[in-house]
Amino acid sequence: MHVVELTEPRNFEHSKRPRPTPNSGEVLVQIRHVGICGSDVHYFEHGRIGDYVVESPLILGHESAGEVVEVGSGVDHLSPGDRVSLEPGIPCGECARCRAGTYNLCPDVVFMATPPDDGAFAEFVSWDADFAYRLPEPVSTRAGALCEPLSVGIHATRRGEIGLGDTVLVTGAGPIGMMVLKAARAAGASDVLVSDVVPSKLDRARNAGAATTVNVADEDLTDAVAAFTDGEGVDVVVEASGAAAAIASTTEVVRRGGTIVCIGLSQNDDIPIATNELVDKELDLRGSFRFRNTYHTAISLLEQGAIEVEDIIDFEMSMRDLTAAFERAQEPDVCKGMVELPSE
Repeated sequence: MHVVELTEPRNFEHSKRPRPTPNSGEVLVQIRHVGICGSDVHYFEHGRIGDYVVESPLILGHESAGEVVEVGSGVDHLSPGDRVSLEPGIPCGECARCRAGTYNLCPDVVFMATPPDDGAFAEFVSWDADFAYRLPEPVSTRAGALCEPLSVGIHATRRGEIGLGDTVLVTGAGPIGMMVLKAARAAGASDVLVSDVVPSKLDRARNAGAATTVNVADEDLTDAVAAFTDGEGVDVVVEASGAAAAIASTTEVVRRGGTIVCIGLSQNDDIPIATNELVDKELDLRGSFRFRNTYHTAISLLEQGAIEVEDIIDFEMSMRDLTAAFERAQEPDVCKGMVELPSE
């Protein structure tokens, strides 16, 4: 089968590998669409993310969907011909975190495109059938691939306990920020504010239902939020940019007794948080890591038309042009690039 391997920073090589055979409990999936994630781009640029280093050829891509072509023994809920979205992390199922139900925190998870585990820029992937979710007819494999970033948005919305009537600020209008916007609105938030520095991304956020947007290159975020909320502050802030200024501002823009959820990863761990405000306003400060138990919800929302995800796709290119696709994905006004795999 045709695969694309990252062999060193900024170098993809097209090669052949044996087509896998599904083991017991697995399905063999012919991949149709793969989204380009920021982590993929970071590996492409630098060959590492923190302690995860690409030391041997690695297949990137963890936002994927395709068609089942073969099932292993013991699989009775999927059949050849089913279109599926693949949840990219397979937890061990045995550790304390898995037994507690928080399997996204499993320290021994096998996660696509995280060294040494290969991802989905390959014609075929054999995957645990429990983490392959059937797509109903109205949901395309493009949308199915985006169940992964949508799941990040759903999980962050749950972590923030966002519900009916809440006012929410999302800092960062990239793909994750956009998914948080969509998930928060689906959860019942009455007003979602979105901040960023790229005008085209803020335009997209308004088109997706943001009540107002703030270009923090031109406006003071704290002043803009105060004006919108009559000085009260928002109920929940979801920080999805990783920008130091945005993280530091979270305690200023949230109301007393409100909640801050951090998703964005900063390049600097030493960003100051106003702990006096944290105490005085009795704020809840929470992290949000990947997702758990979200794919059924994501697919249901897509099937019902409650959330649209394909509108964040700026371009689609073939896997044969993967280098060009990754270079385009780094353009500042691009939200999401999608890669299509040949069907032959």
